[in-house]
Amino acid sequence: MDYALAVSNDPLIEPSTKVSSFLERYPQLEDELITFAPPFRKLRNPLLRHSIGRVATLAQAASVARVPATELVDYLRALVGQPPLAPGTVDDEDYFPEPPAWFEACEVVAVVDEREEDPEQTEMAIVRVLRLVRELSDRQLLELVTTFLPAPGIGVMRRKGYGTWCRQDPNGVVHTYLRGK
Repeated sequence: MDYALAVSNDPLIEPSTKVSSFLERYPQLEDELITFAPPFRKLRNPLLRHSIGRVATLAQAASVARVPATELVDYLRALVGQPPLAPGTVDDEDYFPEPPAWFEACEVVAVVDEREEDPEQTEMAIVRVLRLVRELSDRQLLELVTTFLPAPGIGVMRRKGYGTWCRQDPNGVVHTYLRGK
């Protein structure tokens, strides 16, 4: 790997750095990011790069990859000649806490299963989820099934005021539950 060193006035790569900003500054590191977090290979699609890349942070990319944010950020910083993060500066989010009081499996009224590739489906999963979750009552749940932790989408949903909770089954499949508001 022979990457150009960061210019001294380049902003430091941080856990809060948006993936799109990172890739605009360091396009040569796209494959490195995808190697770390394979689901981010979808960012090669210009539409997804524009939408998901703008909301996803490197900390969320690390969560998708199931590694501490410090590990990913320090790796990327090293590639461009930046110093590592100070120890203890990043608190990784726990995406798999105990079930919240509002979770009741019987309240699931819709399921979006990203594992099932439907060649007829023209709508992106996140768009479908956003559309369906708006139709939920405050007790109803939507279940999103993925082979990866959809951290950027969870962040979007939380900012919009929806309740979220994730669990992982023994096969590594992630079930994310979204609660109407």
